[in-house]
Amino acid sequence: MLLVIVSGLSGSGKSVALNVLEDAAYYCVDNLPATLLDETAAFLQDAGYERIAVSVDARSGPALDELPRAVEAMKARGIDVRLLFLDAKNDTLIKRFSETRRRHPLASEGLTLDESISRERELLEPIGEIGHHIDTSEASANTLRRWVKDLVEIDHSRMTLLFESFGFKQGIPLDADMVFDVRCLPNPFYDKRLRPLTGLDPEVIAYLDSLPDVGRMETDIGDYVARWLPAFQRDNRAYLTVAVGCTGGQHRSVYFAERLAQRFRADAPVLVRHRELARGDATA
Repeated sequence: MLLVIVSGLSGSGKSVALNVLEDAAYYCVDNLPATLLDETAAFLQDAGYERIAVSVDARSGPALDELPRAVEAMKARGIDVRLLFLDAKNDTLIKRFSETRRRHPLASEGLTLDESISRERELLEPIGEIGHHIDTSEASANTLRRWVKDLVEIDHSRMTLLFESFGFKQGIPLDADMVFDVRCLPNPFYDKRLRPLTGLDPEVIAYLDSLPDVGRMETDIGDYVARWLPAFQRDNRAYLTVAVGCTGGQHRSVYFAERLAQRFRADAPVLVRHRELARGDATA
């Protein structure tokens, strides 16, 4: 049985993720208390369900402390457990709550919205450490749907490598396990022909391919990831996110994410994510 646990900050897109899983024929349960997770999984397994998705978050209250233990107990019984932890920057969450006029689940404790988000982040910190982070700060609902769909459809028997491009102008992704900075390399943005293109276009690829330093940087980053990949695999990690950043996330970082993905596809299941291209307004 495959069990996907969806957790994370309120307003980060957990409902969107759960809907994607429901559309993918998962049996879905929303807002399940963490203390009932092991029991519920056993019941559904006995009932013959092979793919289950459960949302567990701060609404569980003190019971949330039981989630790591429950995950380990289910893994010991042979259940393939995957935990997706959705996260977003505080200012993004505040904006989303303001736009939807929703009340934060912890607001009843007499906290302001900002205080509620900070308190929730503290409560969920142990959960985030054992889950695969997905930073939804810059992602639209459609983009998040695609990311979740990609994650659940990939081979679950081995650790998944996710290469993510981003722009430092928009900040480092919250979900990055490794971060590499390629801003020291020549920027195609300053070539008027290349400025409106991206690292996916042949003209940009040819330009970057022609630069010796680009090739050396690609080799160095790839060798570093390859050297430490076995250590992360021995740590029983389900996912490893390698983020590569340039100034605006349009040219160099996109190029590197694609090249690194190409190198490692023979070694592990690989996904590629271009954060700024998904937003549609990257600049450099």
